[in-house]
Amino acid sequence: MMAHLPVLPILIPLLGGLLLLLPPFAGIERYVNRRIGVTLLMLLHIGATLLLMFQVSQQGPVMYAIGDWQAPFGIIMFADPLAVILVLLTGFLGLASTLYAFGGTDREGRYFHPLMQFQLMGITGAFLTHDLFNLFVFFEVLLIASYALLIHGGGKQKTLANVHYVILNLVGSSLFLFALGTLYGTTGTLNIADMSLKISSLTPGEQVIAEAGAMLLLVVFGLKAAMLPLHFWLPRTYAAASAPVAALFAIMTKVGVYGIFRVYTVVFGDQAGNLSDVIQPWIWPLSIATVFIGTVGALASPHLRGLAANLVIISVGTLLMAFAIRTPEASAAGFYYLIHSTLISAALFLIADMIGRQRGKAEDRFVIARKVEQPALLGLLFFVAAMAIAGLPPFSGFIGKLVILQSAATGSDKFWVWPVILVSSLLSIVALSRAGTTLFWRHAGERDKADESVVSYWQISGVLLLLLASPVIVVFGATVTDYTGQAAQQLHDLSTAVRVLQLPGAQP
Repeated sequence: MMAHLPVLPILIPLLGGLLLLLPPFAGIERYVNRRIGVTLLMLLHIGATLLLMFQVSQQGPVMYAIGDWQAPFGIIMFADPLAVILVLLTGFLGLASTLYAFGGTDREGRYFHPLMQFQLMGITGAFLTHDLFNLFVFFEVLLIASYALLIHGGGKQKTLANVHYVILNLVGSSLFLFALGTLYGTTGTLNIADMSLKISSLTPGEQVIAEAGAMLLLVVFGLKAAMLPLHFWLPRTYAAASAPVAALFAIMTKVGVYGIFRVYTVVFGDQAGNLSDVIQPWIWPLSIATVFIGTVGALASPHLRGLAANLVIISVGTLLMAFAIRTPEASAAGFYYLIHSTLISAALFLIADMIGRQRGKAEDRFVIARKVEQPALLGLLFFVAAMAIAGLPPFSGFIGKLVILQSAATGSDKFWVWPVILVSSLLSIVALSRAGTTLFWRHAGERDKADESVVSYWQISGVLLLLLASPVIVVFGATVTDYTGQAAQQLHDLSTAVRVLQLPGAQP
């Protein structure tokens, strides 16, 4: 069993999603069975990932060759510290989103839980694969599931957002294939580690073609990550999705960010000769502009869901700034911040839904409306989430932004990173303060008792699971930062993957 651990986090949601389509789970009236089954699946996914994390921490990165076809020709799953921590984050986020959905969202469509499992499979596979074509395949799996999840529950707004989302991602998928064909034509491989060995030996003509492929990949990953100017789809899409779906979508932008970290550190890193740091002239201005546009969007958001979506864009820009510094220390800081921002932004989507259900037709819009039924509970949850995501102590956002600021060692890095992050944090506090004041203090009249929408224990448990993670990764901050530091070191150490995959050129 231990030999198959790298593929188990993919197989569990795949087989589980298929089983949920069969008796005794199929049918609207079988929702209790589905809830029990999906809870067991999520716990199995997290358990398998924890075992994989233990194995990686003891033995180092682990390779799994599907069908025993070895690299660079076979389908390779590669579990290193970075991939494993992101898979664990995905499983944890999926569990919290699923618990929240037990409050009633999952009864709005009979295929909700199978689709969530297929979504988890696609995201997990994208983190564990070490081949660009397989990355494309897993991208398509998670996107197809997300198309159906986005319109879960129905409605004109969801349908409109889904049309734009589908068209945009179809274009992105086409560009992805063009990029893969370009890179395969020049290097003769799509295995990431193998490509890193061959990229420096290309002829000048091949380098031009490979550079074009690299820039196409940046467009694809930038679209998935919602990097400026490819960010415009995210606020409408995330705001239109049902709350547990939007919460799970918080990890989807990180798949694009992960692609940038993995490909442009391993393939187009320091060893790539003339193609080293090929996107560096672009990534600095784009990351800063992404933070800026996300901050402006947060200030201008008309409702809490839109504010949360723009905070996701800010987090993407911040992560890209950590990448742009191009040091293991900055990457480690970025990985810590990635964990924090994913958990808290997901919690904010869930909180927005709970608030909106208790404000009548005003929902979560920043307008004067009836008083929420549970102001103390929802106000406390919102306050904790706002403090954490804005980067105020003692929450994880403060630690995440602090380590990124500390990783900016040179004068030029400090000149760009410090003012952008600090000003964005200040303006985010302003936006969140306005939101809290309007939602909880500015109200007209009392709520009609016949229209009560008290949050369920399932919904509270899902939100608490995400919010409690913030103080936990602060209390165990040394352990978490040590692990993210190990992940960053192995990402920047190209010889590790080459040796584990036993590629030609590996050092004994």
